[in-house]
Amino acid sequence: MSPRRRLILLALPLVVAPLAGCGHAEVVEPAPSASDARCSEVMLTLPTDIDGQPKRTTTSQSTAAWGDPAAVVLRCGTEDPGPTNDPCTTVGGVDWVAHQNEGKDSWTLTAYGRVPGVQVTLDTSRVSSATVAGSLKDAMQTIKATKHCTSAQKD
Repeated sequence: MSPRRRLILLALPLVVAPLAGCGHAEVVEPAPSASDARCSEVMLTLPTDIDGQPKRTTTSQSTAAWGDPAAVVLRCGTEDPGPTNDPCTTVGGVDWVAHQNEGKDSWTLTAYGRVPGVQVTLDTSRVSSATVAGSLKDAMQTIKATKHCTSAQKD
């Protein structure tokens, strides 16, 4: 056996073993402006864990997920929300518009006043919205705020 082939065979378990425990990638649709360069700054600053939920691999650019099944899903490159009756709150200097989805434990937080936009969908039976918003503040602050909610509640 050639030395090169022997080296490959010896190294193969080192490459395959870490992959054996990996779960499936979370399927997430990319946002319209996912290729915006500012999204890569956000993605590089995301936490590896949110409220005990480990970060997972996703199928699309500028997306992230935490938990299995996903308790938190993030998409960068969304549209900035326009005027809305949904509540707006400020956590860690970041304004978030909160919208309750059809499922009683599903909410979507959309960063307000930041372009590209960032949208986070979460299962509130598994993670708190305040913890999620607080965990994402460093990543969100990589995108400069251009406007603020006028009636935001401060946390």
